[in-house]
Amino acid sequence: QVHLVESGGGSVQAGGSLRLSCAASGDTASIKKTGWFRQSPGKEREGVAAISTDGDTTSYAESVNGRFTISQDNAKNTVYLQMSSLKPEDTGTYYCAAGAADVMWWRPILQIDQYDSWGQGTQVTVSS
Repeated sequence: QVHLVESGGGSVQAGGSLRLSCAASGDTASIKKTGWFRQSPGKEREGVAAISTDGDTTSYAESVNGRFTISQDNAKNTVYLQMSSLKPEDTGTYYCAAGAADVMWWRPILQIDQYDSWGQGTQVTVSS
């Protein structure tokens, strides 16, 4: 079983930056990919960015491409999401998720059904 804890959320003005962290514990050897998802009131949870544990594969939602960067420190079992040029529409609860299924070229890494374990979420609020 994998346990995930997010941190780093907060309130920031538009154009600002935040860095989210996701620390994994438990059966971390089973993790093949880690993703960040977000959800705002009245909307479905959507994929933001994902990275394979071997670092070979990353994926970003079109809405954040060029502004957000996902990275990881496997020695610390931690995945980061650096968010820059934040916009009010980036507001939401950000969740970290881990998936145990192998990364396959034909299966998009940012699909929500690829993920088995979820954190509790951290709130990000961007004001205009």
